[in-house]
Amino acid sequence: MAEALEERRARAALARLMEPSDWVGLALIAALGPVDALRVATGAIGPGQELEGELRRVLDRQAGGPQQSLLVDALQRWAPRVKDLAPERDLATMERLGGRLVIPSDDLWPPALGDLELGEPVCLWMRGSVDQGVPALNRNVAVVGSRDSTNYGNSVTGDMAAGLVQRGYCVISGGAYGIDAQAHRSALAAADDSNGVPTMAVMACGLDRYYPAGNEDLLRSIAARGIILAEVPPGSAPTRWRFLQRNRLIAALAGATVVVEARWRSGALNTAHHAAGLGRPVGAVPGSVYSANSAGTHRLLRDGSATCVTDAAEVAELAGPFDATGAPPQQEALADHDGLGVEDLLLLDALPIRQGVSVDKLAPVAGLPARSVLAGLGRLESRGLARQDGFGWRRARRP
Repeated sequence: MAEALEERRARAALARLMEPSDWVGLALIAALGPVDALRVATGAIGPGQELEGELRRVLDRQAGGPQQSLLVDALQRWAPRVKDLAPERDLATMERLGGRLVIPSDDLWPPALGDLELGEPVCLWMRGSVDQGVPALNRNVAVVGSRDSTNYGNSVTGDMAAGLVQRGYCVISGGAYGIDAQAHRSALAAADDSNGVPTMAVMACGLDRYYPAGNEDLLRSIAARGIILAEVPPGSAPTRWRFLQRNRLIAALAGATVVVEARWRSGALNTAHHAAGLGRPVGAVPGSVYSANSAGTHRLLRDGSATCVTDAAEVAELAGPFDATGAPPQQEALADHDGLGVEDLLLLDALPIRQGVSVDKLAPVAGLPARSVLAGLGRLESRGLARQDGFGWRRARRP
């Protein structure tokens, strides 16, 4: 119990000491754990001679370069904030607001954030229906777009968000003006008591303030019926860096991300790129070719990094179905050829079923050089699709 409380305090302090996605800080936590990482970061204990090498290993950087020590730079960067650390105060503030701090060892921690690997946040500050927990990844859809949305964008967003909530999805966005606000409003309007958490707002500032101020009533409604969360502690101001890093959380928490309207250079595109990097499906809503607000969405569609979606049904198809009862979906059995590259497919087709043959005989049948056959046989064997017998290589059935 005491260790858990110490870790909670340490993570609360680290969240104030370090900016989101401070890679050296995150590597320090990965190497030492949050409690000792805080002691090193605040100068309470010395870093030790081997720590620099360990940080470089975690960050996968080459040692011996001309640059100054990573840790020395970071310690200088963190030093001005050490005097302002007061984790007990921040925890008390969240308790007074009816919220809480959630850390990775908590049952309420969203496992989807683990896909960010080293970029996983130090902690989450949360308000609202926290006890219900963040819905599972396949129940969440992010709907993002321009702050200066058009009537067309607002209309599409409203229909889409309402339709998603009625299908049992939770709509995630950033609480900003424009498309974000419309997505939250429509999700709340379509929700009833059976919807669980209908919407979540991921903020770039401390949860003791409602930003932007013009959305205060909306954000209060989200806090009352949904969830608002942030990785920065109470009192933190929104900055451009925090907005950009906030976007990775939206992308990670959502099973799919939809961009309704976005200019050529837009924060919504940043969210879409994070989602694509995580392997999450991305959708984009087409708009008028004359509208600058759709230039970014058309760019996503032209580049092939997004799928065209026009309504909630298509978004639900993009996100994939889920069982609202919580029962795990039945997995369809994989066929032998599923997930194989071209060379492995050619080699699999060339493998005999009953009696093995040599690599030299396989090569001309598959139309591949011998070295490619050898490499491919190793891959197929690891998948349980090829095996050796007394005569050579033959096909095996996936168990």
